[in-house]
Amino acid sequence: MALNRDDKSPLFSPAVAGTLRLIVYLALACVLMVLDHRGGWLANVRYGLSLVVEPIYRVAGLPSQGFHAATVAFADRQALTEANQRLREDLLLANAKLNRMASVAEQNQRLKELLDTQHSLSLNVQLARLVGVDLGPYRHRIVLNVGARDKVQPGQVVIDARGIMGQIVEVMPTTSVAMLITDPNHAIPVTIERTGLRTVAYGSRAGDMLTLPNIPVAADVQAGDKLVTSGLGGRFPPGFPVGEIRDVAQTPSGTFLSAQAKPAADLDRSEDVLLLHDLAEPAGPPQPAPNAGPPTSLAPDPNAPPPPTLPSVTSPSVTPVPAHAATSGATQP
Repeated sequence: MALNRDDKSPLFSPAVAGTLRLIVYLALACVLMVLDHRGGWLANVRYGLSLVVEPIYRVAGLPSQGFHAATVAFADRQALTEANQRLREDLLLANAKLNRMASVAEQNQRLKELLDTQHSLSLNVQLARLVGVDLGPYRHRIVLNVGARDKVQPGQVVIDARGIMGQIVEVMPTTSVAMLITDPNHAIPVTIERTGLRTVAYGSRAGDMLTLPNIPVAADVQAGDKLVTSGLGGRFPPGFPVGEIRDVAQTPSGTFLSAQAKPAADLDRSEDVLLLHDLAEPAGPPQPAPNAGPPTSLAPDPNAPPPPTLPSVTSPSVTPVPAHAATSGATQP
């Protein structure tokens, strides 16, 4: 009699069926491993299946990759923004330091030129720094950081490494005021270096030029001629550069030539200047010495005894002879 699947037979129980399937799967696996080990044909199968399965993996991972890329992009953008901001700040700081270093280098160069001027000319000078500027149509003056406590005196000449700047006109305890040579109220005796012609250079309201209004018509004056101090007047020592003639024209009256000159000194850029202590020798004869009286060694001693009194001697009287009598006596035989 045939057995029914629904009978209570141990061969068709669920546990036995699962064990049989396991045995079959294990046997199949062993066969496949043996065949793959001997022939290697399953590697080609796996390679072909990977070509089919790989796009599926890529499509399945797109959402995760997109989210990760968006997160990284946002983080990178923020980091780049912060890095860019830091770089901009560093660049501004570096530019500020570079400008400061350039300014310090330029200042050191000017100081070196001043010291070279001092050493080359063996001048008795005093270093001063500009602390104020008063430039207007009628006043061209600067304020220096030295004053009476630094033994500054009115009339001292102010120079820089390139030439004459002006002279001290007012002295305070800790500061002093210098009038520039371009001041409308300033005049300086100069000599044209090429020809030796002496004249006077005046300041002008333009603020950056000198005027020479009294040049003789027959004088040899050309643009480019150098002006130096002549030493006349006893205020400015001779031989210091003053300026360079830029333009020469005849005055409206036709009696003189008028010239415009550019100052040699850096009036609008110099920050450190020198004050001369050695003034020029005054022109003209020396001043007469005051009447001081006899020397002290010849003065009478108030404690000395009085000199002895000599007796008076009466001289004999002489009777004058009339002129006509003397003449008559001389003519008689």
